[in-house]
Amino acid sequence: MTARHTVIDSPLGELTLVADGNALTGVYFRYHWHPPTADALGRYIEPDADELFCHTGEQLREYLTGQRTRFDLPISLVGDPFRRRIWDLLADIGYGQTKTYGELAAQLGDGTTAYEVGQSVGRNPLSIVVPCHRVVGKDGALTGYAGGLKCKRFLLNLEEPAPAAAGRLF
Repeated sequence: MTARHTVIDSPLGELTLVADGNALTGVYFRYHWHPPTADALGRYIEPDADELFCHTGEQLREYLTGQRTRFDLPISLVGDPFRRRIWDLLADIGYGQTKTYGELAAQLGDGTTAYEVGQSVGRNPLSIVVPCHRVVGKDGALTGYAGGLKCKRFLLNLEEPAPAAAGRLF
C-alpha cells in the first residue's frame, strides 16, 4: 500500500487529500462525518512535495474560485459495489445541476430507497471532486453534508447559473 496524505487550505477550511499510488482516493473536510482511518491515510507528505497533491490542490483552488467546472484528476473510488454504483451516479450530475436522493434511487431501478442512497452519498470519499453536494432533498431542501451545510450551500451557490443568481439580487 502506498497511501499518503496531505492537508491544504481552502475557502472551505482545511482539506485532507488522500492518495494511493497514482490515484486520489479521498478529499475530506476537517470535521468530516466519516473520516478515513489512520491506516487509510498513510504517511503525511507536504502538499508541494507530491505531484498528484499539487495538481489536486491547484484544481480545487480553481474550482473554488469559479475558474474550473470539471476535475481532471486520476481517482479511485474505494467502496463496495453498491456504494460505487451510487458514487458513479454522483459523477454524472453536471456542474450547476442538482438531483434528489429519490431521483438517484429511481435511476438505480432496483428498489433502492432514497434513504439508502443518502447513506452512500454521505460516505463518498471524494467530496467536491465527486459532487455529492449536488444531491438535495425532495423539495430542493439542503440536507446533510459530510462537510456541513455551510459548505454545501457555498458549493451550490458557487455553481448556481448566472441568470438565477442575478435574479436573486433584484
